[in-house]
Amino acid sequence: MSNSIAIRKLLILIEKIFIIISFIHCSGGPLLVFFTNGYSEGEFPDTTPEVPLIVNILSATYVVIFVLLLLRWKKVISIVLKSWLFWILLGLAISSVFWSSLPDLTRTRVIALTGTMMFSLYLASRYSLKEQLHLFGWIFGIIVVTSYFLAIVLPFYGIMGNLHAGAWRGIYNHKNVLGKIMVPSILVFLLLALTAAKQKWIFWTMLAGSVGLLILSKSSSPLVNLIILLLVFVMLHVIRWNYLVMIPVLIAISSVVLVLYSLFIANAEQIVGGFGKSLTLTGRTDFWPLMLDMIWKKPLFGYGFGAFWRELEGPSAAIWHASSFKMPNGHNGYLDLCLELGFVGLSIYLVNFIVSVKKAIVYARTGKTADAFWPILFLFYIVLSNLTESSLIIQNNFLWTMQVSMFFSLYSLPSIRSRKLVLKQE
Repeated sequence: MSNSIAIRKLLILIEKIFIIISFIHCSGGPLLVFFTNGYSEGEFPDTTPEVPLIVNILSATYVVIFVLLLLRWKKVISIVLKSWLFWILLGLAISSVFWSSLPDLTRTRVIALTGTMMFSLYLASRYSLKEQLHLFGWIFGIIVVTSYFLAIVLPFYGIMGNLHAGAWRGIYNHKNVLGKIMVPSILVFLLLALTAAKQKWIFWTMLAGSVGLLILSKSSSPLVNLIILLLVFVMLHVIRWNYLVMIPVLIAISSVVLVLYSLFIANAEQIVGGFGKSLTLTGRTDFWPLMLDMIWKKPLFGYGFGAFWRELEGPSAAIWHASSFKMPNGHNGYLDLCLELGFVGLSIYLVNFIVSVKKAIVYARTGKTADAFWPILFLFYIVLSNLTESSLIIQNNFLWTMQVSMFFSLYSLPSIRSRKLVLKQE
């Protein structure tokens, strides 16, 4: 009996280690920076070399995940049925093979997208939202420690050169990747520190380490997003108040936000210039109108999943020829989604997102501790980050895996009435 218990604990430990390593690999580190020999943006050739081994590891990971899903088939089917609305989006991506500008590429990327969503499905079926938060604590903790190690011990790999000389990238190939990953890392450690019963110092230390990496990455957009999210976190406590107090307070807060926004617009050039940026968001707003022109050429279903941004080999060639800024993607998740799956794809995604936000608000309102704010804070971050970056419906993507897992977990929550009943019984 004791042997079977020991074996079971060992298997659970191996499973957790596998998930942690797989997530870190899915985030883009640390193999890419080593296999590309510390390549930095601006070096020759001016594109990040592809590494087949990284793709092969991801493929093997998805095979293992598929087997693990089969072992939990009852729970998996339950989640799939509850989140049927979201699977329409995957169905649309698969169907886009038939109208894709590059059908072979779309077919390959759809397979990878399916594997990515299986990873999310497994995470939601295996761990509750609280357990996922602690799991992400391990994942981000390892990322923080190894990023400092690489930057300090092996700075050729951990610190960028050329165009972004001196900016830390840690275990990733670019400073912006480290920056955008540190934002959810900070949120995770903040919530864990506020809810932990003991050893809070570990979480506060990891929080400080995450903030340090964000600053050292010199990535301005994630830093602005973090400031906004911390303000949102403070304001979210209002939703736990009585409705008679909550509604007028929310109206007052909204009024203040509108005033501050108006002041920002009136002094935008001076404020943005203080960060060493321009009102064009480093050239992004120059080519966004070009993206809109391409969207209106195929407004309903787009150019096919993963088939637009192929430099001069795909539909993106028109934008590359017309713009001086040569981008690998549109630096806006919503515009990129429209380009690939049209307004139909964007609408399906937004419906799922709104449903998830509603459930996340209920989860935060009925929760008793700070960790209940994790879903709504992360969803806020997804909105903010996709204004200047692209992480919506992307295969093998760390943030998309987290977001889909969040969707599945929120869809699986009990109804408001039954959740209140459980809380009263507790």
